[in-house]
This record gives sequence, C-alpha cells and structure tokens, in this order.
Amino acid sequence: MKVGCPKEIKDNEFRVGLTPASVKAYVSAGHQVFVERGAGEGSGIGDEEYAAAGALVLCSAEEVWGKAEMIVKVKEPLPQEYPLLREGQLLYTYFHFAADERLTRACLERKIRALAYETVKESDGSLPLLKPMSEVAGRMSVLMASYFMSRSQGGRGTLPTGVPGVAPANVLVLGGGTVGTNAAKIASGLGARVLVLDVNSTRLEYLSHIMPPNCFPLYSDSHTLEEGLREADIVIGAVLIPGAKAPRLICREHLAMMRPGAVFVDVAIDQGGVAETSRPTTHSNPVYVVDNVIHYCVANMPGAYARTSTFSLNNHTIGYGLQLANKGLRNACADNRALLAGLNLFEGRITCLPVAQAFGMERDHVTPAEVLGI
Repeated sequence: MKVGCPKEIKDNEFRVGLTPASVKAYVSAGHQVFVERGAGEGSGIGDEEYAAAGALVLCSAEEVWGKAEMIVKVKEPLPQEYPLLREGQLLYTYFHFAADERLTRACLERKIRALAYETVKESDGSLPLLKPMSEVAGRMSVLMASYFMSRSQGGRGTLPTGVPGVAPANVLVLGGGTVGTNAAKIASGLGARVLVLDVNSTRLEYLSHIMPPNCFPLYSDSHTLEEGLREADIVIGAVLIPGAKAPRLICREHLAMMRPGAVFVDVAIDQGGVAETSRPTTHSNPVYVVDNVIHYCVANMPGAYARTSTFSLNNHTIGYGLQLANKGLRNACADNRALLAGLNLFEGRITCLPVAQAFGMERDHVTPAEVLGI
C-alpha cells in the first residue's frame, strides 16, 4: 500500500503522523511511504531521518495526498485540505466528527474512508488510540491552568502548590477517565486540594485506592457539582462519550457561582466542550474571559508538547496502521473489531451512530459491518 504523511497545518500543531521508526515498519512490511518535506520539523525530526528510514520525501502536500492510498495524520483535515481528499482514500487520524458538521459533510461528499483514532475500541471498552493524547492533555491541563492562574495573566493569583501557612488551590476535575485521572494526578502532586467527580462508582472506587490523600473522588450530581464550582480555583473539563458530543455540564449561570479569576480548562473541546460558554481556541490565542472566568479551550492541546506527543501516539497507532496497510480496510476490520469500531465514514455513508445522531442524520447511518459486508 502507498502510505502518505502530510505536514499538519492546524494552528501551532507541531505533531506529525509518522516517526522514522513507523516509516521503517511500513517499509519493512513492503509498503511505500511518502512524507511531505518538513513534516517532522515541529517534533524535532528531520527529512533526512525519514529518508534514512526508507520514505520518499516529497516537496508538497498535494503530491503526498495525490499518491497515497492511506493518509496517516494527527488532526482532522482543514477546509484548505478538503479538495485534496480523494474518493476511496483511507484517512487514519483523529476526526472528532460530532463537533464539526462542516468537516463531516465535506468528508461525506468526497467519499473518503475515515478511520478515527478516537473511536477505535477494544473489547474491554478501552480506547487505545485516544489514550496517549488524553494522558498528555490531562497532565498539561493543570500546567496551563496554573500558568493562567497567575495575576499577570488575569487569574486569581493563587499558587496551586500553596506555601507554608497559606492554603493551596482547589482543583475540580469533571470526569474520572484517562484525562481526569492524569489531571488529578498532576494537581495532587503539586499539593492542590483536588475533587474528581464521576458517575461511575467502580471508577470512583479505583481512584480512591490509587490517589493520594489530598484527592477526593466524589459521585457527581447537581449539588456536588455546584458546591465544587463555588470552591474551585481551577476547573478541568474531562468528560468523554466516545464518538459523540460532550455533555454540557456547565451552563452560563454556573459561572456566577465561581470565583472571579478562576481558570476553566475544557479538555473536551474537540468534542464540543462541557460548558455552554466553551468555544475552540488556539495556541496562538488560547484564552478568553466570560463572567470573570478564564476559559482555556485549545482543541489540540498535545500539539504544544509535540515531540513527546508524536512518539507516544506512534507507539500506539503503528500496530493498527500496519494491519490496515497489510490487509486492506475490509480484511483488517473483519479480523479486528477494534478497528471496525473506528470506522466513522465509508464512501459517503456514516458508519458511526453518535456522529449521525449529532446532526440528525440517523437515516443515513449504516453499521460498519454492513457497509463492509462482513
């Protein structure tokens, strides 16, 4: 198979879809790999490293998209890339369709095959290709919040760690999954007082066993949420429904309960966000203020720590990617139901029900097994 890796063009997105080790794995398996010139620069990977691994380095994105049967990326195609999409071409990347109707309709019109990292799902319910970037985003969410908590950035001026004689910050984490657990781990390690809210009692029990004494896993209901918001200096939105829009847990009225200068980091923004007041921001302009609450809603947070993120992501994507390249989409999905769950679109059909539901397109939905005939 001809595998292509174009340079990411999202604002301050420095990750890249393939590392030299991944290129070598594809080439060793008998595939051709095309990499756009400069694609790896943001992650500290030079063109010569790709060439040494066996890739053909091409001068333009148009060449890569034009030659490849399978495109391996990090982020969803942007509007300027829509004309490059070819019917029947397999895109293996993050899409987050449910939060972007324009992207969804463009990919349907171009009749691509969309294999979304975020919905690849193993039999135990785990999301192996979402997990590595959730780990990065969860950990950095507390670091970003701590920075914007400084008075010079408009925050409350509360040092999250506290000092002898002065209490640390209060951190509220909404969701106890991968993002929430990693956020709580970092916040607790800094010495903050941390509340983690979730509705899964099994998960809460697990967190109560692994977290330090300054972290308190609590069952999430409206009363607990409002009490947590009143006390919080930092709020981390970390709720996920795979493939679907994130639930709106925070409404505009809730902001009036919060402390002026509090920082809200919405890690779920790539799925629409958990607050009524959330809207996507970029690394170039990461925050805005609503009702005295600082909102940090960068949709590609791990891109800030590109080298760590790129290598972590590739550690997880290469195994599934080789199955797709070696067997083709149909056979790979037939042999691995985790990949089958990752198929969101197929040549003009929606194969992920939460995506169809997000836009009232249930009548256009067909299951991945049906559309592939397996």
